[in-house]
Amino acid sequence: MPMSYDVLFASSNRNKFNEAKNILSNYGINLGFFKSRLKEIQAESIKQIAALKVNDAYRQCHKPVIVEDAGLFIESLNGFPGPFSSYVFKTIGNSGILRLVRTNRKAQFQSVVAYCDDKFGVVLFDAKVEGKISKNSRGNGWGYDPVFIPTGQTKTFAMISNKNEISHRYKALKKFSNWFAYR
Repeated sequence: MPMSYDVLFASSNRNKFNEAKNILSNYGINLGFFKSRLKEIQAESIKQIAALKVNDAYRQCHKPVIVEDAGLFIESLNGFPGPFSSYVFKTIGNSGILRLVRTNRKAQFQSVVAYCDDKFGVVLFDAKVEGKISKNSRGNGWGYDPVFIPTGQTKTFAMISNKNEISHRYKALKKFSNWFAYR
């Protein structure tokens, strides 16, 4: 039976997979979901985290696979939560972030898509979107989307209908798709 996907997306987060699948389908890449719990190290760099996670995913599935790791970096908090964004979201959530941020609301979302197979090993694709933290949570998105307003917008990612055309994840996945098409 032939594979029904071009590459697997390893994650335990179905929301992240659905975004990636929608984005990559625009580039002719069929994404399969590899529901998995991957090793998540604590490190200063999301690139380092993504590289370790994709290696772990490849060891589990032995098929071409990508993972995506992202972080919200808030200027007034010296880049916090950064690579610890997932843990911070689980512990204090958006309400905690809103309590921490005062006057300087500048922030950026960073994304790293890591690919691994037996031919190329690990290949990384990174991107970022500048913006700011809203004064309150707005919209029904997941993760930090209800509190992040990208530069040039007045609405949060959770309220923007074209998020998958402007997000940090979109930009990193687009870089990956360009490479994947010509590898």
